[in-house]
Amino acid sequence: MTDAWEPQVNGVVRTLQSVRNVLEKQGHLVKVISPDLFYSLPCPTYPEIRLALARVASVGAMLEEFGPTAIHLATEGPLCVAARRWCIRNDMPFTTAYHTQFPDYVSARSGVPAEWIWRYIKWFHAPSQAILASTPSIRQSLTDHGLSHVKHWGRGVDLTNFHPGIAPHPAMQDLEGPVQLYVGRVAIEKNIEAFLKSGHSGTKVVVGDGPARASLKARFPEARFLGPMFGPELASAYAAADVFVFPSKTDTFGLVMIEALACGVPVAGYPVTGPIDVLTPETGATDEDLTKAIGEALTKDRSACAAYGRTFTWEASARQFLNALYPLYGDRAAA
Repeated sequence: MTDAWEPQVNGVVRTLQSVRNVLEKQGHLVKVISPDLFYSLPCPTYPEIRLALARVASVGAMLEEFGPTAIHLATEGPLCVAARRWCIRNDMPFTTAYHTQFPDYVSARSGVPAEWIWRYIKWFHAPSQAILASTPSIRQSLTDHGLSHVKHWGRGVDLTNFHPGIAPHPAMQDLEGPVQLYVGRVAIEKNIEAFLKSGHSGTKVVVGDGPARASLKARFPEARFLGPMFGPELASAYAAADVFVFPSKTDTFGLVMIEALACGVPVAGYPVTGPIDVLTPETGATDEDLTKAIGEALTKDRSACAAYGRTFTWEASARQFLNALYPLYGDRAAA
């Protein structure tokens, strides 16, 4: 069950798609109940996200028809709220996941204090059998807010696409170095402005799209905005970069970091959740001064980055997800 699904392009959707693909290859039946199955409205300030107007009875009917052996609620939106109510009403156990620093995200967009949003987060996740989280610092954050029933669910890389030795993207081959790359949604909560304002020499490249793209492009004409890329084309963009810059302070993990690492590209970021959990001294650098972090990351060995990036697989992620699920009936079987 998820409020984030196709055609959205973000880390939540990519994680769910990748894990589903692995589970289906293993013979599991996976039913995704998503906003496209209901009448929906665009989310204020984020129209790409559709908010499903789903009745509890309608969601429950879909669940009963499928007959699941476990129920997972991936997001905190209205569709999963409806499913949550149905599960509680029918004494059905379920798991949830904390994919995004939702309180910080809402605060960045609306100015509402993050602690106000934490009240909702606690209400939503408290009845679950387990909350799946990707990093130690996120697990600690949840625990600090009274949600201690947390289990680890890591992330992976499509190693068939993202690996060293890929030819650099033609649009990035002749840029003045060092080439500093950002990949992801171009929106205020991603803190891209901090990257574009950082002072290291070279060329800054932004791959992705979003509501802040036009204004950032106008304000930073020296940067290259190449639009969204996927698969092999995205891998070629990573291959052309000397350093990958992850300026976000609101992400829980950052799939793009491990994709860059798998391509042999060191990563620079702030010392916040995501970078501090993913990066090692050999593969990246974090600093409150992003310019310093970029300079230090440029000294890292690309082969060490690639070797570390290969340790993140979707097979391992799917295994962790499966082990965290709670069965609706009978004893729990080892996955």
